[in-house]
Amino acid sequence: MLLQTNIPFVKEAYNPINYNSKICLLGSCFSEHIGKKLAYYKFKTFQNPLGILFHPKAIENVILKAINQEKYTEADIFFANERWHCFEAHSELSNADKNVLLQNLNTAVAETYKYILTASHIIITLGTAWTYRHIETDMLVANCHKVPQKQFLKEILSVDEVAASVENCIVLLKNINPKITVLFTVSPVRHTKDGFVENQRSKAHLVAGIHQHISKRHLVHYFPSYELMMDELRDYRFYAADMIHPNKIAVDYIWEKFQYAWISHESEQTMNTVEAIQKGLAHKPFNPNSVQHQQLLANLQTKMAQLQAQFPFMKF
Repeated sequence: MLLQTNIPFVKEAYNPINYNSKICLLGSCFSEHIGKKLAYYKFKTFQNPLGILFHPKAIENVILKAINQEKYTEADIFFANERWHCFEAHSELSNADKNVLLQNLNTAVAETYKYILTASHIIITLGTAWTYRHIETDMLVANCHKVPQKQFLKEILSVDEVAASVENCIVLLKNINPKITVLFTVSPVRHTKDGFVENQRSKAHLVAGIHQHISKRHLVHYFPSYELMMDELRDYRFYAADMIHPNKIAVDYIWEKFQYAWISHESEQTMNTVEAIQKGLAHKPFNPNSVQHQQLLANLQTKMAQLQAQFPFMKF
């Protein structure tokens, strides 16, 4: 008896992720989940330099700024609630010192450019098609930074606008790195504050817009994070307490599907070794000075040394 409908997956044969890959992750908070998993297993990753970004235009803007090697200036930041902010970045970059904010913004843009020049994969997670336009500057912001809502107009990107933004991202990336594999996904996090119908409209626009440009021949792919959550995991037991975000079980489930589809067979043994080391490092002994624990630490050091001899970039 089948109690679940399953989305079929085929393992990527042409350019799977391995320990030689350089992976850039941009987008909504679900990209953070995938990024943390990849980082846990010690793959080479670079993640959300301007913080979490939710809509396609915000992600396109980061890529454009990086490739053009643009600089942020005082004209791009503002002071509110005792901190300096940038409408193009997440509030985690905001700072009480405007010079620190500008330095961090420009460092992030410069590092993004350097990374995507040689990246093997970029994973872009779109969260919503809803945007906020700052009335005074007529710009679509990445983050409102708790500025009063009356200063913004709420708009939804049409399917064509999403598709245009997706195409711009692909063209920009391929112009400087033709061999990069671009992997789009839609976040399974529901933006219920927009409204339940509005959230579904938003996700539909994203899925339809992305699929206008999916082309395996051109190394542009889609991974169904949203569909896995909505179909295979259609039960509130897979949600966190807020009933909006996927819980750990759901994240682990989607990660397993991602691992099957996108991570090479050759990497699995290394992943197992990394996981054993990570669990060993996280172990809290009853007696840190015991012979048994000291032996465990010695074994971990041996395993880490062996891995680092093969993969010098790994840090534990």
